[in-house]
Amino acid sequence: MNHAINVAVQVAPTDLSVLITGESGVGKETFPKIIHSYSHRKHGQYIAVNCGAIPEGTIDSELFGHEKGSFTGAVSDRKGYFEVANGGTIFLDEVGELPLTTQVRLLRVLEAGEFIKVGSSKVQKTNVRVVAATNMDMPKAIAEGRFREDLFYRLNSVPVHIPPLRERGNDIALLFRKFAGDFAEKYRMPAIRLTEDAMQMLINYYWPGNVRQLKNITEQISVLEQNREINKEKLLSYLPENSPVEYLPVVLNGNRSKDRTFDNEREILYQVLFDMKKDMNDLKKLVHDVIGKENARVSDVADVSDIYSPADPPSSIIQSNIPPSASPIIKMKRDDIQDTEEYVEETLSLEDVEKEMIKKALERHHNKRKYAAKDLKISERTLYRKIKEYGLE
Repeated sequence: MNHAINVAVQVAPTDLSVLITGESGVGKETFPKIIHSYSHRKHGQYIAVNCGAIPEGTIDSELFGHEKGSFTGAVSDRKGYFEVANGGTIFLDEVGELPLTTQVRLLRVLEAGEFIKVGSSKVQKTNVRVVAATNMDMPKAIAEGRFREDLFYRLNSVPVHIPPLRERGNDIALLFRKFAGDFAEKYRMPAIRLTEDAMQMLINYYWPGNVRQLKNITEQISVLEQNREINKEKLLSYLPENSPVEYLPVVLNGNRSKDRTFDNEREILYQVLFDMKKDMNDLKKLVHDVIGKENARVSDVADVSDIYSPADPPSSIIQSNIPPSASPIIKMKRDDIQDTEEYVEETLSLEDVEKEMIKKALERHHNKRKYAAKDLKISERTLYRKIKEYGLE
C-alpha cells in the first residue's frame, strides 16, 4: 500500500496517464485525488466519471459534449467533461466498461488532445490529465476484443495496483478504528471497540468486499449495538452467511485452525506443504524408533503390531504416506545412521515456503521475472518486492 501511495505522489507532478487497478471496494477512487492534489493542476477542475453508470447511447455526449439538434432531446449545446475539465484532471472510473466506439474517441484525446462533439465537425482542443481505474482483467478483455490494446497502453503509462484488504494485515485493525471513530463522531455516541478474539477474527476474515465492506459493517455495528464492546460471537452475526470463503488459512502454534477454508491455490499449497512437513517429521521419528531397537533392521519390523498390522508390509505403509521425493528414506540401513539418539524436528515458516517457491520459479525461468511471476500467479511488482524482501537479487 505504501508503494502504491509513493508511486502516486511521484507521478503526480507529471502529465502521464495513470491506470489504477484493484478489486472492487479497495479504494481506487482515493488515488486520483492524491494525484490531482500533488500536481500543478490542483487549482483546476477535478471531475470523476463512472463509465459503467452511463448508458452506452449517451456516454459520448457526456464525455465530449453535443451540438443542438444532434439527436432527439438535444435542445441546446452541451459541454462535455473533457471540455469542462480543461486544465484539470478527469478520473474515468470503470474505464473497462467503455464501448469500443468511445474508446476510439478517448484514444484521440490521449494522443493528440483533440475531440469532436457529437453532431459537430469542428475539432476542439483540450489539456486534461487522465487517470483511469478498473477492476477488470485488462489482458483478458483485450484478448476477447472488449478493450483496445493501443488504448490500454496509453492509459497504462504508469500502473498503480491497490492490494485487496486481506493482504494488508494490521491495516484492517487500523481502518476499523478509523471508521469506528468517524461514526462515533457522526452519530454522537461512544466508539465501538472489539475484544481480542473479535479483532483476530476481523483480521483473519477474507473481506470479499474489501474496505467498502469493512466500512459498511463498522457503521452497522456502531448504529445498532447498545453494548460498545463487541465480542467474537456478536461480530460473526454481522458477517455475511453466504460468503463463499469466511477465513484465511492460518497456523497457530504449529496447529491448523480447523475452521479455516481456502480461496486460492497458493493458500492450499501452503497448507499442503505444512501437512507434508508434519508427515515427514512423524516418519523420521518412526524410522528412528524402528532402527533404534537392538539388532533390528528396517526389513524386520513386520512383527511390531503396535506400529503396523501384519497385513501391511512396512515399506508399503511408509511409501503410501510420503511423497515420492522422500521415498529413499525407507532404504536406510542401521549402519547409515550415525546417531539414533538425537532427533531435531525441523520447522517450516510461511516465509521459508514463499522464499523457496520464488527461488525455484526464478531458476525454472532463468531469472526472467516476467515468466516467474506468471508461474507464481502474482504481479511482477509483487515478485520484485518479494525478491528484495528475501535478498534474492
